[in-house]
Amino acid sequence: MKMAELRGIYESLGFGNVESYLQSGNIVFDYPGSDDAAVVGKIESALRKSFGYEVRALTKTEAGLRALVEGLPFVGKDESELHVTFLYEEPEAFPTEDVERARGDGEEFHRRGREVYLFCPSGYGNTKLSNSFFERKLKVPATTRNWRTVNAMLSMAASHGAVNR
Repeated sequence: MKMAELRGIYESLGFGNVESYLQSGNIVFDYPGSDDAAVVGKIESALRKSFGYEVRALTKTEAGLRALVEGLPFVGKDESELHVTFLYEEPEAFPTEDVERARGDGEEFHRRGREVYLFCPSGYGNTKLSNSFFERKLKVPATTRNWRTVNAMLSMAASHGAVNR
């Protein structure tokens, strides 16, 4: 999907200062409301109408992203090896033992709320702790971003109201 088209959808919903980050599908926008569920519903409905299929949306406020970044449990680790898996819903349970068995040498994970921080020293492309792994094990939709993208979104969001992923 073209980012200009995606930005146009958000603008048509009345969101202000709409910006996209690269070709990632990440959008930063201003919205005066505070009901995240209503914002997500509005976005998902518009995306479904525009594209003809279901597209999940997840929002984070600037404060939420800041807390996520400041809460990084892997201080001092190579940032190019850090990722965050964002869960669209709270899972019923978190299968810590399954994750422990699947993680590779040197890999670390830490769950905080609806996010799973990952340290993948052999690269995200080589880990079994992929987005698909977490979706399958937790039975909730998820999306994963590298640490550079998370920080870029926080930087962009510093002057905006919410972030959609």
